[in-house]
Amino acid sequence: MTVVHIVLFKFRPDVPEEHKSTFVRELKTLKSLPCVKDQRLIVGGPSITDPIERSKGYQFALLSFHQDREALESYQASPEHHR
Repeated sequence: MTVVHIVLFKFRPDVPEEHKSTFVRELKTLKSLPCVKDQRLIVGGPSITDPIERSKGYQFALLSFHQDREALESYQASPEHHR
């Protein structure tokens, strides 16, 4: 069974765009980890529509796909995940 890991991110208003871009670029490198199934890791954002109340201010999303729970645990424990 494939496990889908979803994480939402928001930044304080004072965080510069350059930092956000670097953050997104670094997130995308996680797809090369062997515990990510078929390198299926998607980073989306920022939103291109006007914010809506239910978005709660989240600006970016990460979806990663893993073979099983053990692969997800390996992903979450990896040094790359904690950079």
